[in-house]
Amino acid sequence: MALRDQHGAPVDLASVPASGRSALVVFFPAAWTPVCAGELEAVQADLPSFQNARVQVLAVSTDPVPSLAAWARHQGFGFPVLSDAWPHGAAARAWGIFDERSGTARRGTFLVDPTGMVRFAQLGPVGVPRDTAAWRAAVRAVTFGSDPG
Repeated sequence: MALRDQHGAPVDLASVPASGRSALVVFFPAAWTPVCAGELEAVQADLPSFQNARVQVLAVSTDPVPSLAAWARHQGFGFPVLSDAWPHGAAARAWGIFDERSGTARRGTFLVDPTGMVRFAQLGPVGVPRDTAAWRAAVRAVTFGSDPG
């Protein structure tokens, strides 16, 4: 499934693991909100360690590209921020985390290894930050060959 990044370029979610890298796919409900900003600021701070582990970070929300472009630029994110706006929530639905009531993705984080296997999944409630330390631990476990559970 291809989504548009904050620059309007298509990014195929399946292509990252196929390139021999793992992917940390971070679904978030909405740009310009404090909890989502805090989570992705933590990702940005850890970006060098993710890159050293050959992990591509992909953040995904149902916001449109122009909103994500302005927000990603404002926040200084150095990773793709993808729009799941059209068809609305298609990727979130495919991953089983679309919230029909709010029309947004729920807080879901998935670490997909280079073979395409989901090695870590974390779901979080609306308004509550996820434990980004668990993401780093999962990346370390996959990088060093153990199962993060």
